[in-house]
Amino acid sequence: MDYGPIETVDFAPTGDGLFITNEGNFMYGNASLSYYNPKTKHVENEVFARANGMKLGDVAQSMVIRDGKGYVVVNNSGVIFVIDINTFKVLGNIRGLTSPRYIHFLSDTKAYITDLYAPVITIFNPQTLEKTGRIDTKGHKSTEQMVQYDKYVFTNCWSYDNKILIIDSEKDIVVDSITLGIQPTSLVIDKYNKIWTVTDGGYEGSPYGYTAPSLYRIDAASRKVEKEFKFKKGDWPSEVNLNGTRDTLYFINNDIWCLDVTANRFPLRPFLPYKGTLFYGLTVDPVTSEVYIADAIDYVQPGVVYRFTPQAVPVDTFRVGIIPGAFCFK
Repeated sequence: MDYGPIETVDFAPTGDGLFITNEGNFMYGNASLSYYNPKTKHVENEVFARANGMKLGDVAQSMVIRDGKGYVVVNNSGVIFVIDINTFKVLGNIRGLTSPRYIHFLSDTKAYITDLYAPVITIFNPQTLEKTGRIDTKGHKSTEQMVQYDKYVFTNCWSYDNKILIIDSEKDIVVDSITLGIQPTSLVIDKYNKIWTVTDGGYEGSPYGYTAPSLYRIDAASRKVEKEFKFKKGDWPSEVNLNGTRDTLYFINNDIWCLDVTANRFPLRPFLPYKGTLFYGLTVDPVTSEVYIADAIDYVQPGVVYRFTPQAVPVDTFRVGIIPGAFCFK
């Protein structure tokens, strides 16, 4: 898609902030990056394009920050842009990736990149941005989010799969796996070293099957499932997140739900009820535990982000780009 020339702008935000990756429409190349200042409640949209004079690409999947650099993963473009988190200008990139999804840092010189379509996890050096190796995922093509316990990295296999793979990060090999329900999405680890994930159960007519989804609690040390909260068939839970103290779980299932990580039963009422919205993304401020929820509306017009206190009191609402899906705190 030809957007014509883009006028560049010099940005220099100070203090804390929140990046929002807006996926855009698949194959339209209209992904974008927004930046929000929680203190002033001011949002700037299309900051990547405006800072660099070029569009971000096709489907912005995720973003992570390390050492003052932001790593923006653009899934369908097969590229990761590294930007200065204050000026938003490109410092470098990693190309030649099939369908990158998420990044996990192991050290200053080593990080992993998961992939939706390739049966490998790419290893790269954050200092040089050079790819330094790959991990064979033994035929599992859709590795997603990653969490770490000791030297072991856990990653969920989502598309047409039912596994969490366990990687020895010293040897860079898959050493074990955990079998769950159909299509585990999201992955977090709480303050008690319990790993949480939800399965979406697939869809009606799927060649891989269609079942009721579940929320799982897994002990990272023993790798055993400790608890399974079952949903109804046709539910679509997603976007598992933790608050700042990592003792409270949030996720989307039409409504926004909140659960103490030590709970043994499901809450009776949601944190925030569904009101004709299309809740698509979710994050929790690691300092204030304020909750941010992305509404994709209709997948066509610019989305909206809602901000709430931990007590579900509205704080702010602001417009962002098309299909806001992921967040990254500065």
